[in-house]
Amino acid sequence: MLRPQTQALFDEYYSSHRHPTNRLTHKIAIPVIVLHIVAMLDWVRLVPVPALPGGVLTLAMVAWLLTLVWYVRADAKLGLIVSAFMLLCIPLGRLLPVWAVIALAVVGWGVQLAGHSVWEKKSPSFLTNLVHALVGPLFFVAVLTGDYKLPADAHASSTADGRDRQAPT
Repeated sequence: MLRPQTQALFDEYYSSHRHPTNRLTHKIAIPVIVLHIVAMLDWVRLVPVPALPGGVLTLAMVAWLLTLVWYVRADAKLGLIVSAFMLLCIPLGRLLPVWAVIALAVVGWGVQLAGHSVWEKKSPSFLTNLVHALVGPLFFVAVLTGDYKLPADAHASSTADGRDRQAPT
């Protein structure tokens, strides 16, 4: 059972992600965007700490710790799943050349913004509520695990002839 605050965040996030094709683009784009952000944050070396992998504390590690706290407070199970993925992005990002991380950024944001401009016809929710930049990964994990059930109108968003129609608001 989701905490009421988390349920409210998901309901608000869903209001900008009603179109099924937009949600599909996000299932692709959000992991790519998280990977590129973590990889780029890992480029920022803060202080030497010999006990850490690579011997240096990076901005990615600090950001991971801060988001871990936020995610686990929102929902322990979902937060641990998202945080584990984010943690895996640090060594994965180190394996990628700089050009690949930049290409991932361009592709990830392009796919995500296409979902909003072409199918959703609505601005990304993080533009009006910056917290939604954190909510997105948690939302999609919650949908994948069944911890958040999409409202009934989410499943009835196309007609019998296959044309998309706008779900009622």
